Amino acid sequence: LSVDTLQFLLFLYIQQVNKVSLRTSLIGEEWPSLRTKSPSLTGKSASENKNWNDQDHRAFVQSHLSDMLELLLEPEQLTASSHSTHSSLVSYEAVHALSFLVEGTVSKSRMVHPLHELALWQPCHARNGYSKVSKAFSFPKLESWLRSCLTTNPFGMTACLKSGKKLAWAQQVEGTTRRAKIACNTRVVPEVFPMVIMSQVYKQTLAKSSDTLVGAHIRIHRCNESFIYLLSPLRSVTIEKCRNSTFVLGPVQASVHVHSCDNVKVIVVCHRLCLSSTSGCTFYILTPTQPLILSGNQAVSFAPFHTHYPMLEDHMAQVGLATLPNYWDSPMLVCKESGDMSFFRLLPPSDFYTFVIPFEMEGDTTETPGGLPHAYQKALSQREQKVQIWQKTVKEAGLTKDQRKQFQMLVENKFYEWLVQTGNREQLDSLVPPAVGSKQAAG
Repeated sequence: LSVDTLQFLLFLYIQQVNKVSLRTSLIGEEWPSLRTKSPSLTGKSASENKNWNDQDHRAFVQSHLSDMLELLLEPEQLTASSHSTHSSLVSYEAVHALSFLVEGTVSKSRMVHPLHELALWQPCHARNGYSKVSKAFSFPKLESWLRSCLTTNPFGMTACLKSGKKLAWAQQVEGTTRRAKIACNTRVVPEVFPMVIMSQVYKQTLAKSSDTLVGAHIRIHRCNESFIYLLSPLRSVTIEKCRNSTFVLGPVQASVHVHSCDNVKVIVVCHRLCLSSTSGCTFYILTPTQPLILSGNQAVSFAPFHTHYPMLEDHMAQVGLATLPNYWDSPMLVCKESGDMSFFRLLPPSDFYTFVIPFEMEGDTTETPGGLPHAYQKALSQREQKVQIWQKTVKEAGLTKDQRKQFQMLVENKFYEWLVQTGNREQLDSLVPPAVGSKQAAG
C-alpha cells in the first residue's frame, strides 16, 4: 500500500482547518472565520458547525494557497528560506496532487474535471503559465489563475442545505419532531457521488432503502434518541454530535467517521471505521481494516457484526466488501493518551445479543455474513437453551386454564415493565406505521 507523497503533504497541511488558537491577533485569522456564515436547513447560520461550511473551506484555501503551492515545489525552486521566487516553476506532479483539493468545470458545464486536466487545457495556458518545453507552470501565474477561479463547491454541504431537495423521511408531526431536516443534492449534482444530510432527527425511527442512498455520502448531525436504518450500499458516512441513538447502516464502501457522539450504537459493514471524541459508544462491525481510535474517546466497546437483512450480501458485493479479513477486534490507537488502554474494550459475550432488523425486503441473505466468533455464538446458544428449558418447564407444569391465563398476564406485565425500564418500548412504538395522511415522501 502506498500514497502519493505530495497529496499526503496537502492532507497533513489542511488538518489546520480545525485548529483553534487564542492568539489569532498574533498568528492570523483562525479557521473558520466568523465573517462568513453558511445557511442551515432552517435558514439560520450554521457557522458553529465548521466542518459543514464550504464557504470557510474556500476561504482557508484562498488564504493559504501560496503556502500550499510552496509546499509542493521541488527544493531547487525554493530560496534558502524555503520560499518561492518570481521564476519558480510548479511541476505537473504538484498540480496533479492539488487535484486532491480542487476540481472544476469549463464554462460552468455540469461535467466536473480534476484540476490537472483543466490546467493542461490549451486556452488556460496563457493564464496559468504552462510551458510545453519545461512541462511546468509559472508559480505566480498559476497562483493568480487559481485565486481568480476558485469558488465555493456548488455541490457541497452548504449548497445541499440551501438548495438541495428536502426529503420528508422523518415523520412531520407537531411537537419536537418538527425540527428534523433531511436534504439531498441528487437532482443538482453531476455524475459524482450524491450527498444526503440528516439533521436533528429526534425520538423517531427512520428507515430507508432506496436509489437515493446508493453510493451516497451520508452526513448525520445532532440526532437524538432515534433509531435510523439506512439499508442501501453507501459511499461514506459521518455521524456527528449524536446522542442515545442506534444507526444500522448498509455496507459502506469507504469510511464511517463517528465524532463527538455519546451513547450511540453503530451497526455496519465498512471498509474503515474512525472514532474521535466519543463516549459510551458501541460498534458492531465487520471491517477488513483496523478501526482507528483517534483522540478524546471514553468507554468505547467493539463487538462483532450481529445482524442481517435480505439484500445485505448483494450490497456487500456492490461495494467490494467480503467477510474476511475481519479486524473488528483489533483497533489501532492513533493517539495514545498517556498510554491508557482502558478507554476501549471488546464487548463481553455475556452482554452480547443478536440484532433483528424489523423490516421485510426481497433478497437471499438469511443469516449474519461470516457467522459469529465462537465465544459469542456459544453465549447465544447457552441463552437459547435456557429459553427452551423454561418453555419445557411451563409446558410440563400442568397448569389449569385459569392458571395459564393468570401466568400469561403476569409474564406480559413483567415484559412490559422491562420494555419501559430499558427504553425498548419507545423503539417498538416507533415501528408502528404512521397514520394514512401523514406527510411522507418517497426517495
